Amino acid sequence: MHRRIILGLVFALSVQAAVGQEAPQTSARLPPEIATGFTPKPLVEAKRWMAAVANPYAAAAAAEMLREGGSAVDAAIAAQLVLGLVEPQSSGLGGGAFLVAWDAAGKELTTFDGRETAPAAATASLFQDERGEPLAFMEAVVGGRSVGTPGAPRLLEAAHRRFGKLPWARLFGPAVTLAENGFDVSPRLAAQIAADAPRLARDPAARAYFLPEGRPLEAGQRLNNPAYAETLRTLRDLGADAFYEGPIAADVVATVRGAQNPGALSAADLANYRAIERPAVCGAYRVYQICGMGPPSSGGVAVAEILGLLEPTNIAALGPNSPQAWRLIGDASRLAFADRDRYLADPAFAPQPTAGLLARDYLESRSRLLDGSRALPAVEPGSPKGTRAENFTPDAAIEFPGTSHLSIADADGNVVSMTTTIEAGFGSRLMTRGFLLNNELTDFSFLAEKDGRPVLNRVEPGKRPRSSMAPTIVLKDGRPVLAIGSPGGSQIIGFVVKALIAHLDWGMDIAAAVALPNMLNRNGPFELERGTSAEAMAAPLRDLGYEIRLTDLTSGLQAVAIGPDGLAGAADPRREGVAVGE
Repeated sequence: MHRRIILGLVFALSVQAAVGQEAPQTSARLPPEIATGFTPKPLVEAKRWMAAVANPYAAAAAAEMLREGGSAVDAAIAAQLVLGLVEPQSSGLGGGAFLVAWDAAGKELTTFDGRETAPAAATASLFQDERGEPLAFMEAVVGGRSVGTPGAPRLLEAAHRRFGKLPWARLFGPAVTLAENGFDVSPRLAAQIAADAPRLARDPAARAYFLPEGRPLEAGQRLNNPAYAETLRTLRDLGADAFYEGPIAADVVATVRGAQNPGALSAADLANYRAIERPAVCGAYRVYQICGMGPPSSGGVAVAEILGLLEPTNIAALGPNSPQAWRLIGDASRLAFADRDRYLADPAFAPQPTAGLLARDYLESRSRLLDGSRALPAVEPGSPKGTRAENFTPDAAIEFPGTSHLSIADADGNVVSMTTTIEAGFGSRLMTRGFLLNNELTDFSFLAEKDGRPVLNRVEPGKRPRSSMAPTIVLKDGRPVLAIGSPGGSQIIGFVVKALIAHLDWGMDIAAAVALPNMLNRNGPFELERGTSAEAMAAPLRDLGYEIRLTDLTSGLQAVAIGPDGLAGAADPRREGVAVGE
């Protein structure tokens, strides 16, 4: 059978040798008016399977599982275990994830919630000083105070029990080998270590690993991680229980409680943690169903709501170079973010009006607000059916983009979209047993109440902080046609929406859609990607009434399109991800 495998980076020669490489057969193109900025990585085409992953080593691990007949979930697990080694600043065993899975045999979607939880001893004043004032963000992040109970190991095991084909132990092979034998530090990892060196230096284990002899690791330097290899072997042999009870759990707790900024995580918090299988949240958009993760993530609801608000508009005809098209996207996003901040949080702590926010009559009513030609004035949340959040007040918590994403389709038609995170880059900057611990609790609001009312996304014991992660699978005629997602904190929602509109409405192939300059609005300034032709939209959008902010918008979109003639994979040119297929 003909095989086409393309890898997009040259620094990882050992990875490329492992999976093979051919010259690209298809080149994605952007319309000339918007081509300034990022050149799309080659569109990768295949017939049997496809994996778009945030790092070449992790892509090679996914390819190894798929080539052996493993499922999309098997490949995702193997890739995640490698990502925790080669991209430790973004995700790993010490963090959490959301996974959306299409089961081809059962013809159904499901999602797995591996979001971290607040310790049982956490209080609403966790991120406040002795005067009750919110801490500075980095003062809250660095150290044990920000660490939530990790969810990734439980999620990976739960997904494997439902959808795995290969033995659990087999999935650990690539990561264990790389951890023992070493890998080449990527330019992105090296740059982020150098930029964060003062914070990493505060934790002895992180300092020894990332700053050997007091100097940041350099690109191309060979690095191994025997402590991580030992942790992986333990989980391989004993399952996820070995992470949540016993010596690994004891070391996690000791690291959190012994940090300079200590936290309250306990052995009981780890022992009691459970990943939750939840139904997917889907919204209609033209001939498609846009499906993703429901609360405690706001991503799936917000993406589907934005598209539902745009459906009655002429955005498809306007095209990507129209300021009016971006006005529609911007104001639809503002409306969705107002609803997100008002209504969405952990469903175990507040009823969620998910169905009401995506109901046809609600979307049609809210969409009429887009009928003008200028930016909306101040945007307020709507009143969807099923809400019971009248006693709560909205608050836009900060989210930082220490996150990764992978999209995978296997030879049997199963599909996975998984977004995985430790929150900010390098998380809490605490390291134990070869992996970093998250700072996920800073996704909660630092304020417990506002204007005399409790904040919906406030800290509470056992609660999962609201997220914007948006792993997405698009269905048409009851079958998947696209898997996509991105890192980026609360900017994730705008990144995913941009790519979906570019592909579904403007007809770009998925590589071009991913590379399109980012322009988004989180119910504030219109953010335009600095250094790209998005800057040309500054004056027109300002004339329409928006405040403009030029900024770096470093998405990390990974996408797999599934069509009648095969598969197409794409990785964001802003990062080191690649697509591999066969």
